[in-house]
Amino acid sequence: MLLPFLAAFIIGLICSPAGVTGAFLLLPFQLSVLGVTSPVANSTNLLYNILSIPGGAYNFWRERRFLHQLAIALVLGYLPGMYLGSLVRINFLGDVRVFKAFVALVLLYLGIRLIVSKSRRIEGELTVLKASPFRVEFSFADSRFSFNPLAVALISFLIGIVASAYGVGGGALTAPILVSLFGLPIKAIAGANLVGTFAASAFGIASYTALGYPPNLENGVAMGAGGALGIFIGSKLQGRIEERKLRILLSVLIIGISAKYLLEFASFG
Repeated sequence: MLLPFLAAFIIGLICSPAGVTGAFLLLPFQLSVLGVTSPVANSTNLLYNILSIPGGAYNFWRERRFLHQLAIALVLGYLPGMYLGSLVRINFLGDVRVFKAFVALVLLYLGIRLIVSKSRRIEGELTVLKASPFRVEFSFADSRFSFNPLAVALISFLIGIVASAYGVGGGALTAPILVSLFGLPIKAIAGANLVGTFAASAFGIASYTALGYPPNLENGVAMGAGGALGIFIGSKLQGRIEERKLRILLSVLIIGISAKYLLEFASFG
């Protein structure tokens, strides 16, 4: 129990200043260090999200930077996607070699995104100006933004399939798309993205449990506690660490793990 706690603490401490929870690194930790290769690793990883997200989501709600229309659209897409993703994991990614290759491709995408993404710290108040099922407009930092909730739900549905098959809630995959494709400011979407990830993780756990793969409570609680503590301390250290250098360091680590899994897959091909 101590090893999962320490691993999650270190991952949360390193990753949170770069704006990510680190759940995508705990899946390789379970595979390669704890030796958990069944879909139980996925549901346990989702339990980490359940325990580590609420504090951050509450902060955004308290600061009134929570776009509930976006959160609803994300959740409506995530839920069916998470269930389909659990079926993909069990029926098509049961072979540990194939699953590691899938993990490697997702990690490669995340590693590249961390390097090329640019973080703009826009500050301001969030005010919803107009809301309908087809268009939501809001103002943030003296600028106006808009998005189509149906389009967001469709994208989160597709991401939910990949996220559930991997073992994460989808937030790390969704945020870059919301920023780059929809042009939304990261500070305005972060709270909704966390809530969407929380709901997706809860439904993902229910899906895996119903299919006979409930989370390992001992490892999940230990990782959740360690991650929550690491994320809390890491967020306090954020101003003292140069984010760009940290993102590059994380990218090297992530791409290194991806390369290792791809080489393992190729060597047995």
